[in-house]
Amino acid sequence: MPPGRGARGARGQGPPRRSEGRAAAARRPLRPRSPRYQRLASPRAARGRAPAMESGMPLTGGQRALIRESWRRVSSSPEQHGLVLFTRLFDLDPDLLPLFQYNCKQFASPQECLSAPEFLDHIRKVMLVIDAAVSHLENLSCLEEYLCNLGKKHQAVGVKTESFSTVGESLLYMLEKCLGTAFSPEVQEAWSKLYSAVVKAMQRGWDTHPEGD
Repeated sequence: MPPGRGARGARGQGPPRRSEGRAAAARRPLRPRSPRYQRLASPRAARGRAPAMESGMPLTGGQRALIRESWRRVSSSPEQHGLVLFTRLFDLDPDLLPLFQYNCKQFASPQECLSAPEFLDHIRKVMLVIDAAVSHLENLSCLEEYLCNLGKKHQAVGVKTESFSTVGESLLYMLEKCLGTAFSPEVQEAWSKLYSAVVKAMQRGWDTHPEGD
């Protein structure tokens, strides 16, 4: 999901909570990034490696199964993997950093933002949105109103629709780091389709209030 201005981007009524408990499961201690991870996370080393998000056909039963199985590994430690996602996001587009402010404080660096308690709370909320999408794969339409309103909130704090593509790349990157060799082309395609459905619903918030109005 594109970033909002701190926790405000996710404030208000949350998504349906059929499996929120799973996303809030026991979190493992965060581990320092290895030199290998630092090389992979650098914009020059990995920019453009992840394909653009795809639009297209509804998810098949097999794709839903792949998403659920891969998400089980991510949701066991949502904060840790969410940090990978947002670290990657700031690597790809450092200009997004000013969108995250708490109590009018501007972060001096992505590292300062990533370590702020308020931002960690934002990460948990983003991971819960993804968890809600995974939990409702057979009926994503029940999330449309919530996602549309989430899109409106993100537009209100200055997020541009172009950021969806960068967030999508960061999501795939996080999944690849978590799943390793299990991140197959089939898993990548399934997640790309799911992300496209979520983006389409969120973009209705921009359609209702076009950028620049």
